[in-house]
Amino acid sequence: MKRIVAGICFIACLTACKNNTEYKAYLHDQQLFCNTVHELNTVVMGNNFPPMVAARNYTYAAMAAYEVIAAGYPNQYQSLAGQVHGLQALPKAEAGKPIDYELAALLSYIKVGEAVTFPEGSMQQYRDSVLNIARDKGLPGDIEAASKQFSDSISAAIIRWSKKDNYAETRSAEKYSVKDIPGRWIPTPPMYAQAAEPHWKEIRPMVIDSANLFAPPPPFKFDINDKNSDYYKQVMASKTAVENLNEEQKHIADFWDDNPFKLNVSGHVMFASKKFSPSGHWMSIIGIASKNAKADYATTVYAFAKTSIALFDAFIECWWSKYTYNTARPETVINKYFDISWRPYLQTPSFPEYTCGHCTISASAAEALTSIFGDNHPYTDTTELEFGIKNRSFKSFRDAANENVFGRFYGGIHYYPSNLVSHKFGMQVGDYIVDKLKMKK
Repeated sequence: MKRIVAGICFIACLTACKNNTEYKAYLHDQQLFCNTVHELNTVVMGNNFPPMVAARNYTYAAMAAYEVIAAGYPNQYQSLAGQVHGLQALPKAEAGKPIDYELAALLSYIKVGEAVTFPEGSMQQYRDSVLNIARDKGLPGDIEAASKQFSDSISAAIIRWSKKDNYAETRSAEKYSVKDIPGRWIPTPPMYAQAAEPHWKEIRPMVIDSANLFAPPPPFKFDINDKNSDYYKQVMASKTAVENLNEEQKHIADFWDDNPFKLNVSGHVMFASKKFSPSGHWMSIIGIASKNAKADYATTVYAFAKTSIALFDAFIECWWSKYTYNTARPETVINKYFDISWRPYLQTPSFPEYTCGHCTISASAAEALTSIFGDNHPYTDTTELEFGIKNRSFKSFRDAANENVFGRFYGGIHYYPSNLVSHKFGMQVGDYIVDKLKMKK
């Protein structure tokens, strides 16, 4: 009888060990975290959030996950409390609690991600599916409960902090005034949408001291009469480029389009098509880089957090320029002064031309990722496949950001000199963040 009982106990022990290995292998896989970011990316896309609002969502979610990892691995990672504006010391894990920090990080990402700009429950079904799979693989109830409790405490602190970044106040701020002044931005076809987020420069930054810490110089003076003026030359360069695009140039423009809400017009029929925003595109690139580098779970969370912060601050810097100078888009100028039937290759976004948001944030993100994975990190970007656009391969993150400079020009939505300036100042924001943040020990 004793042998039978011992045998049963031995089998039970083996089963428990097997289950313990199974649930950990599942929950600690960096690909699961990347899949979760993709899930949030899809929710963001479905809700039509503009790029800078999307970046805000990704950033707070990633920071919540990172703070959990920093608490779980204090010898490897350092909290962002005291390093980013307004973030104070965060709750500590209760001693002796059996917390699975990877699970807690995942739960924090989901909770904060859906809470920052969505009604609660946007990712509930996804969260439940992850937990059900983990339970089937042997996740013990006490570990789940302890992990959830710690996750909730971190999430609550991050959400409270997020509510003080002036986002709510800008929802009711004064709208952009459309004025018929030569060279000034006005709504563009086919949506003729109002100016997006004219007060984004008032959002509390993460690391930079102010929205104009790196203030780009003024754009070229509006002048369409002097054919030798810099302004006239850049307008003609955009017009000519779009009229003579080859297939490779079109692919580059399409690949970096990242229009979260394009209005398609065919006769009397109008319908919308959606893609990941520029910030969403970089979320995908982070996941690709993590997989290529065979990064562990903690490094992956770190990469998402650091790069998201770079995106967040780069948008604030760029939006200072946009609504300081309020420059007209190529489409507006060319239609009014040169060719009323001219259209850009890509649909013009609903905010001023100078400076270029995508070029700014891409350069900033590239610097953050380079600081993590190195400059010699070739990769194939598969982000756009789900939108019917073939892959592109790059030698490095900086190589990708450099290509984007041409992408916005080929699209006919930005002047080439604007893109160069934007890229330069985006790099400065990224470098500043890389220098200031002390995350990985």
